[in-house]
Amino acid sequence: MTPAARLAAAIDLLAALEADPRRPADAIAHDFFRARRYAGAGDRREVSERAWGVVRQRLRLDWWLRRAGARPTPRLLAAAHMLLVERAALPAVGGAFSGEGHGAAPLAAAEREALRALAGQPLLHPDMPEPVRLNLPGWALPGLTARFGARLAEEAAAMERAAPLDLRVNALKTTREAAAAALAAEGITAEATPLSPWGLRISARRPITGTRAFREGLVEVQDEGSQLVALLADPRPGLRVCDLCAGAGGKTLAMAARMGNRGRIVACDVSAPRLEGAARRLRRAGVDNAERHLLQPGDKWAKRRAGQFDRVLVDAPCSGSGTWRRNPDARIRTTAEDLRELLTKQREILVMAADLVRPGGLLVYATCSLLPEEDEAQVEGLLALRPDYAPVPLAEAWRAAGLSGPPPAEGAHLVLSPARHGTDGFFAAVLRRRA
Repeated sequence: MTPAARLAAAIDLLAALEADPRRPADAIAHDFFRARRYAGAGDRREVSERAWGVVRQRLRLDWWLRRAGARPTPRLLAAAHMLLVERAALPAVGGAFSGEGHGAAPLAAAEREALRALAGQPLLHPDMPEPVRLNLPGWALPGLTARFGARLAEEAAAMERAAPLDLRVNALKTTREAAAAALAAEGITAEATPLSPWGLRISARRPITGTRAFREGLVEVQDEGSQLVALLADPRPGLRVCDLCAGAGGKTLAMAARMGNRGRIVACDVSAPRLEGAARRLRRAGVDNAERHLLQPGDKWAKRRAGQFDRVLVDAPCSGSGTWRRNPDARIRTTAEDLRELLTKQREILVMAADLVRPGGLLVYATCSLLPEEDEAQVEGLLALRPDYAPVPLAEAWRAAGLSGPPPAEGAHLVLSPARHGTDGFFAAVLRRRA
């Protein structure tokens, strides 16, 4: 593909994302490129990077275009990104919209007029409201300010940067050193993560799923923070464990490896496709101590299993504010109304999870959110409702999980953030049901 054709494809991808705001962006992109098999790996990478670059700066680009009196269309957003982020000259931007060789159609007069107002301007402007300047949605600003205080600007900047690729080594099949060597044999350099004893980090995005190490189940894609959450559940061999919001099974896989395939794990979710994806991953990883259960309205499963589990992990559905560097579309797709609905759902799930734990067992509540209302506030709400639960201090849970050194966060619970820890944003609280 020519550079002009790649630009046109990126505009088409942005239009596809805008047309279906409720569908996950990665699924839209997958279908987009599957329908364009003529695009080579380099083409797909360039198109993706351009489209995601626009998405990462969407709040600021919107502000600039509306200031210029224009509606932020995919064409204008791509052109504005070239001017404000890539620092291209206005004639070069106009030349990229040539209409030749499958390129984007030439800019209309109104488009050229709007772009002239942006030419030579810095990306950040003194008149920008605080949420736009920080590149954060307004509905999340109060919670993130409460979380980070004076460090908010530093954390907001870290959320803009693309995330590295973290892998979890499958202890059922190999060691971290052997997995790193297997990746190196295929030309991929991986460094040990500083916190998780299972983790490997690759600084640049690489096609891991095509490697022998991935196909043979030696490694799984999983952020280091997510690995630590699974470890804090302390899933020991022989225990009965419930992964209540299992999704595609990342933490189920991690806990099964920690258990050495001994004991029993039940992976639950409300989505049949996600559980089917988990089944494929479990087979590839060599996990044989896990079963799946599809949670449905009116399901009596939770009542029948009350008090039966030694460990229950709740990786609750959340705003995903901790994953914005990895999923930049989430910061513009999630709304304040979505957050209100999620808070209700989180409370309901926590109440159900609390009944599943046996006396003396552990309940781990986790989110990939950095908003206190989704994190500490939910834990405090459960503790007020259930006096038979007490928090396990982070330092104690860290030692019990066999993790070396002091925990990376202060306070009662685990809070990880991109700027301070180099992970996605994660929260985890460990609670013990009194015997």
